Amino acid sequence: MTKTDTADATVELDRSDMPPLLRLIHPLAGAVALLTIATFWISTVAVEALGTPTDIARLKDAILWGMLVLVPAMAIAGASGMRLGRTSLHPLVEAKQSRMPIIALNGLLVLVPAAFFLANRAAAGMFDQVFYTVQAIELAAGAFNFYLLVLAMRDGFRLTGRFGFQPAAR
Repeated sequence: MTKTDTADATVELDRSDMPPLLRLIHPLAGAVALLTIATFWISTVAVEALGTPTDIARLKDAILWGMLVLVPAMAIAGASGMRLGRTSLHPLVEAKQSRMPIIALNGLLVLVPAAFFLANRAAAGMFDQVFYTVQAIELAAGAFNFYLLVLAMRDGFRLTGRFGFQPAAR
């Protein structure tokens, strides 16, 4: 059991009833999602800056294939996180849970459609103002999701005490 002393109360996080496999899968899925997003983002910036139109088209196609890794990782991280924190009133759990709908909506409404749009435009060789506007939106949305996932991971480390993190006060 992890205790956090706060100014007005002590909040306890009881992890004894959480399945061990679920406690393993959740951080692994989150790490895969975070690394996949970072790879997409860094690759996009590098290829846009240094690559040819053919390189850009290949990367956009590879990103579509990479979604076969990212989407399940995000779904597993989200579902396992909701299961792990289902009854918790711990402020860090509530913070993590409040971020997930934003991350999911950003992914489903902005990032996935943008990836398909950009892949189609790149395959057709249409590198115009529309392409680069959508590319800028995709990079901003991807960076925002990356930031939210980093916050979620940090809070997970605080909850579990991993990597020397101590449970944070409310």
